[in-house]
Amino acid sequence: MANKLNIEDLKLVISENLVRLISAEKNEPKWMLDKRLNALSIFYSILEEKGMPTWGPDLSELDFESISYYKSPLTTEKSSWADVPDDIKETFDKLGIPKAEHEYLGGVGAQYDSGIVYHKIKDILKKQGVVFENMDTAVHVYPEFVQKYFMTNCVPADDHIFTAMHGAVWSGGTFIYIPKGVKVSMPLQAYFRMNEPSAGQFEHTLIIVDEGASVEYIEGCSAPKYNASSLHAGCVEIFVHKNAEAKYISVENWSKNTYNLNTKKSIVYENGNIKWVNGNMGSKVTMLYPTSILLGDNSKSESLGVVFAGEGQYQDTGSKVIHIGKNTSSVIKSKSVSMGGGVSNYRGFVQVTKSAENTKSYVSCDALILDDMSVSNTWPMNKIENKNADVTHEATVGKIGDKELFYLMSHGYSKDDAYKLVVGGFVSPIIRSLPLEYAIEFNRLVELEME
Repeated sequence: MANKLNIEDLKLVISENLVRLISAEKNEPKWMLDKRLNALSIFYSILEEKGMPTWGPDLSELDFESISYYKSPLTTEKSSWADVPDDIKETFDKLGIPKAEHEYLGGVGAQYDSGIVYHKIKDILKKQGVVFENMDTAVHVYPEFVQKYFMTNCVPADDHIFTAMHGAVWSGGTFIYIPKGVKVSMPLQAYFRMNEPSAGQFEHTLIIVDEGASVEYIEGCSAPKYNASSLHAGCVEIFVHKNAEAKYISVENWSKNTYNLNTKKSIVYENGNIKWVNGNMGSKVTMLYPTSILLGDNSKSESLGVVFAGEGQYQDTGSKVIHIGKNTSSVIKSKSVSMGGGVSNYRGFVQVTKSAENTKSYVSCDALILDDMSVSNTWPMNKIENKNADVTHEATVGKIGDKELFYLMSHGYSKDDAYKLVVGGFVSPIIRSLPLEYAIEFNRLVELEME
């Protein structure tokens, strides 16, 4: 981290007064305020002992002291789209909300800066006992769940400096509880929008899938571009109980002045199954490594990721899996595209603990570089503590060759269209895991970036 980071000044910005203000505005119970203050203490401790991380992308241009760590949307949560203020509604209408809700979603939440402005779930899911709620509201309505699961053993505040920061100033987000045996056939969706310059967004997503239940959840993120940098340090915690299944889909298209320093983690119990699908398009810098802890026997994890790094972008992404139970299995597939001097890194970690008998893990990283200025790196790490394990890693890096371009152009494609066709084919195996509407949108975003 550059010397311009003044620790004492930052402590004045992310202060106990700020934390107490956020908690008071939300009328939180004492136990949540105590959680925040404990996270703040951990943040100060890490800041003084280690500072900001220096092992990955350069964070020195992010002015932490100028970030607005809490920004109210100046409206209360609505259950009717007609009641949302016109300026906010216009922004989300352009993003396809609530059109998508009416067409195929089981529930939709929308966050604007630090607060949820809209939240609704279909009656048929309510009758099944499904809870799809604003995280701020869940603190009051479902305290027994929040106290048990919120930043306890999945993502504790001391995981790293940004989880400590998040634990102190988090605001908004999504709470989902799927009761035992309930199979949710309609996806649930939340959309997060940062709309102010020098904004910080710290939404918290907590998903609990009880025994034998299943759910698919989709998250979208975006922000307009300003001259000043913005910070996103959200947190996702997913608990997949015995014989349960969860699919988490995220399409992130932050503006190129945003630092996306996000944390996503899941604990999977016996016979549970977690599937991550991540598409990262925007941001100036991204550090994101969805993590699965396969705690129960026969638990499974699959992580699919597509990353696009264009001019001025540094995408440092990957996935982590920790095998603890017996007969666990994991698959990690990563695809990255770099152009215009963009940097795309895969940073992965697979651990097989002593108790993880008969582990199977497969990692595949494919990178496509479109010019001579761009960079792609792969940094895999395997920690194998049990000899009875099958762990495989494959990595390829390639460029679009003159022969491929000539072939396509000889069949009537322009050079630009030929590039788009090759890139589309390269990322399609993972894009197919997205719902149709999102797959179309992601492909369109890739084309816009290439133009």
